[in-house]
Order: sequence, then C-alpha cells, then structure tokens
Amino acid sequence: MKLSFLPLLFFAGLLSAGCSNPDSSTSTIVDEKDARESILVTDTALANLSPALAAYLQKSNAALNLPVPVLPLAVTDSNQAMAQSIALADPRLKENLFDKASGKPFRNEVFNVYNARPQEIPKGFVESKVYRVELYNYALNLTSIALVDLAGKSVIGVNTVPGTQPEIPAHLKALALQIAVRSPEVIKALGYQPNETEALMANTKTALNATKCERSLHLCVAPTFIKGDKALWVIVDLTDHKLVGIRWTSVGTTGPAPRISERKLQFEKIMECNCKTVQSVSRNGWKMNYVITSSDGLRISEVYYKEKLVINNAKLVDWHVSYSGTDGFGYSDAAGCPEFSQAAVVAVTEPKIKTLEDGGKQVGFVLEQTFSSEQWPRPCNYNYIQRYEFYNDGSFRVACGSLGRGCGNNGTYRPVTRILFANNQNQFAEWNGSGWTNWEQEKWQSQHEQTAYTREGYQYRVGDEQNGFYLAPGNGKFNDGGRGDNAFVYASRFHADKDEGESDLVTIGPCCNTDYRQGPEKFIEPNPEPLRQTQIVVWYVAQLKNNDRAGSEYCWAESVLEKGVYKTKAYPCMSGPLFVPVKK
Repeated sequence: MKLSFLPLLFFAGLLSAGCSNPDSSTSTIVDEKDARESILVTDTALANLSPALAAYLQKSNAALNLPVPVLPLAVTDSNQAMAQSIALADPRLKENLFDKASGKPFRNEVFNVYNARPQEIPKGFVESKVYRVELYNYALNLTSIALVDLAGKSVIGVNTVPGTQPEIPAHLKALALQIAVRSPEVIKALGYQPNETEALMANTKTALNATKCERSLHLCVAPTFIKGDKALWVIVDLTDHKLVGIRWTSVGTTGPAPRISERKLQFEKIMECNCKTVQSVSRNGWKMNYVITSSDGLRISEVYYKEKLVINNAKLVDWHVSYSGTDGFGYSDAAGCPEFSQAAVVAVTEPKIKTLEDGGKQVGFVLEQTFSSEQWPRPCNYNYIQRYEFYNDGSFRVACGSLGRGCGNNGTYRPVTRILFANNQNQFAEWNGSGWTNWEQEKWQSQHEQTAYTREGYQYRVGDEQNGFYLAPGNGKFNDGGRGDNAFVYASRFHADKDEGESDLVTIGPCCNTDYRQGPEKFIEPNPEPLRQTQIVVWYVAQLKNNDRAGSEYCWAESVLEKGVYKTKAYPCMSGPLFVPVKK
C-alpha cells in the first residue's frame, strides 16, 4: 500500500522589524567558522548572583527544615492550593522525602499542579475536581505524581517514576535565564550581554556529557541564543544552580519570523474541544476516541475494527533530539496541548481527518495532528506531525515525523511511541529468517542491516498464528518520504494495577543516549517478566538523522522567496510501524 506525502509548503508572513541577525564579528571566545568547536565551563561562579536566585535558594534551603521537606509551588488558585495540600499530606508521597539510612531530608519541590486530563481520570470521578500534582526529588532524580480528588479530599493514586523529570515551572525557567544571561562565558561568546527575551527553548530539558547533566542525572535546561547562522546553547544545571557548559551548533539561515497572533487565537478552541474533551470518530469499519494530551501528543483509545477491540490506546510519549555523538547534548521534547501543559512543542491546529487513497481508490483514512514552535521554521523551533493511518482491510500504522528546523544541521530525532494492544492472551514473536520465535520474557531489539524480514516485510508478530498483528517497521517503503527507521522495539508486560505509561508521562528518557536507553527500558529492567499469554505494550523508537544538504534535505525546513513573499518548504522525515492483521 502506498501513501503520498510530498514536501509541504506553509506560508510565513513578513515582519517589518526585529528580524535581522546579530553581528557575528563581535565574538572573541569561540571560532564560529567551525560550529563543532566548543568550550566547556566546568564550574562557573556567577559574577553577580541575581536577587531572584538568592531568594529562591533561601526558600529552598528553608524547606529542608520543614516537617514535610518540600518546597511547594506558589499558586493563587484555591483548587490548586487545596490539591497540593492534600497531596503533600498523603503517606505515599512522603516515602521518598528522606534518606532512609541517615534520616536527612532530600531536596524536593512541587513543579506542577493542574487539572488532570480526561484520559487520566478514573471512572466515577468528577473531571473538574481531579488534579494532578507533580513532585520532583533532586537527590534521587525521581518524579512522583499524585492524582487528587478535591470532592473527596483524598489522593486517588500515586505513581513514582525513577530517572525522570517533570517539565519545569515558570520560576525555574526564569532562574535558568538569569544564570545564562549573567554568565561571563555567555557574554564573551556572544560579544554582548543578551536579554532574557532572546532565549529559545529555555524550559526544555537537556544533557551534556562530562558533567552531571550527562544522562539527565541532574535537572538541566539549555536556553539557546541565535547569532547569525549559529546557535549558542547555554547549558544550565538547575540542581546545582550554575552554568556547566556552552556549545555552538550550525542552524543555517532562514527568513523572518512568521506572524503568530492568528495561531494564538486558535488555542482556546483547541484547549476546549480537543484537550478537555474526548472526541470520537467512526469510519471505514473503525471507531475510536481521541484527545490531545498534556505531554504525550495525540492519544487514541478504545480502538475497534468491525466491532472488535484491537487497541486499548496509543500515543507519542517523547521526542529525543541529540546534536552530538560525543558531547551528548540536545533536547527532550514533549508535544501536547497549547496551554496548561508540559509540552515544549504544542498543538497549533485541531486534529484533522483525511481520506487515504491509493491509485485514486479510497483505502482508508488518517487522523493527523500538527505540533509546532511559535516561530517555526526559524532556528531552534520545531514542527512535528503525528499520524494514525487506518486501512479498510484492518491494517493500521502509527506514524510520526519531524519537519525540522531544529537547533542544528547534525541532529538525530528519536520519537518514543507507545501502543497497548487489547488482547490479554498475546505472545510477542520475531521472524528469524525461517519461522517465528516467541520472546519468552520482556526485552528490546534494534533494527539493523542484518535484520530478517518475511517476504512481506514483517519483523514481529503480536498475538499468535490465529489472531493479532504483524509488525512491519519503517524501511523507506511506505512512500511518505521516510528513509528507514533504524528502530528500537521493546515489548513489555502490561499491569492493570500499575501506571506504566497509561496516564500522561513526564519525559522518560534522556535526550542524547545513542543506545537502547530511550526510556521504555525502565519498564523492563532490571528484572524482565514473562511475556507468555499476557497483554503487551509495544514501544517503538525510530532514529532519524537530519540533513540540510541541497537535494538531500531530511527532517529540515527552510524559508524561500516565491513571487516576493516568504514560504516555508518542509522536508519531513516520517517514521513508524505498519500493523497488518494475522489472517486465520
């Protein structure tokens, strides 16, 4: 089956001012002729500690002496305040507040308190009365999430996820910006002291090898400043409150920033109709529900084909974007709702339903969602597409793609997709070249040049010889511009009594690991469970390398002048597996 996906054209409006590049001749600390060159600042003391940072540190230290050693989030809404208070009184949330050996308190802080999304709320609870409270433990690098029922003044459940970090609140973003713009190394590199408003991606988590930010062991972000055709990454450690490094990447040149006022007017409708309300579609023998999540993209659920439940739910958990194989720096992106969410790249339109055609014949339909940064396609702005393709024969594809431009021309994108199949008697098997071999326990595997496929292109099977689906990974054969996924595939056992990704996930993996440690392994290691006759979660992580070379563009976008106006030409890198029903 074929699907056409040609380069996309988007209109970019002209701005009358504020679009010129800064003078690149003033930098005296980094040779900008080679964007790969960088300097590492191992232990930078700020020349002038900002009053805001001093006040924050005072409050953070004082919280260590409280009976419940947590720095609460400053909120003005009474429901948020009540939810936070109820959560912090729950014994389950207190389990990780103290070191068990010494009894000393860990540094803990509430990052977010907001209305839970529809897909997170258990049946029987009033939606407007359920709140989500996210607590971060700096010492253990651990996130605890509590769902609070205000009506019953109780905590519905607590989920603790080691090695993860919530999206940072506004005050921590502001502190990171203050550290960045006051650092002498940044001022020398740019040739001037930047303004905080110049920074991009200031609240998006990052990593940097040879520092405690490596593998996201500390909470680190990277305010980024554009200068000419380069981007200066300023990597700030919010655990230790200091600058740990700066890096240059090449971003190329593009046109002026697009007008954004019209898009902002759409946000209210998207929030009301697609984030707070679950929608449904029934078409071509398929029926399902869908909703835009706070951080896991567009989520589909209760997916039926010809009245048979085949998928419990599927969603796009993370986008890991790495810009260096040696220094290990990049971003961990979340895509989701445009307001009151954890997303770094947000929904800019409502979900679209389109007809799928092959040779002029209707073969199914697609449910598609676009997520975009405000000033895309300018440097350090991102645009992601998420697609669910449903075919008349019962096949479906879970696909996604990046349209660039991003913060460099040497990036690798690793989208993390999660699919929970409905049958609770499934097996997971791989094709060994001559037959199917069942996985006896949870595991992962990478797609590579020696991978064996059936003649139809199948690599795995979820189910058995009578029921279920074959999995065909992206091999550049779906006619959508994809050049092959080089994917990691994970199979884990689903536990109905545990939240292993059912609710909206915080960022579960570091941005810049080049191996299988992309996040799903957290639900497999260190003790893999049996996979026989059980309900299975399939995790799929493609690896997509961008390219800005003329004629070979991939995961890239650029502004071009056409008939006197700027238009954006995008070169998507699409990925994702196709699932084909097993025929009896």
